[in-house]
Amino acid sequence: MELNEMSLMELRKLQTKVQSEISKREVSSKKTLLKRLQKMAAEEGLSLDELLDKPSPAKAAKAVKAKPVATKPAKKVAAKPKYCHPTDKAKTWTGHGRKPAWFAEWIAEGKSADDLLVKA
Repeated sequence: MELNEMSLMELRKLQTKVQSEISKREVSSKKTLLKRLQKMAAEEGLSLDELLDKPSPAKAAKAVKAKPVATKPAKKVAAKPKYCHPTDKAKTWTGHGRKPAWFAEWIAEGKSADDLLVKA
């Protein structure tokens, strides 16, 4: 293909086709990469939002709202552990937030999370 032999109209049509193909490939590449990143994060027990420290839309909306000046800070109540390491009882997890490595390994081995439930 000799560009210098093409008319201006032909060049513009070619430019449009090239730009369209570039856009399609960018979208496809981004989708593929996003899926790969989500899979990698999931293998570590994370969501992609957690990995990127990206707040959920609900949390972002709450952060934008102004807090009243005269309110007392809420007392934080420590969550009770829901899961316990099978051999080291000092290692626990509430079931919220990032999964600890020992929990993720347990699940990856095909074992049930119910086996790790803290007995009340």
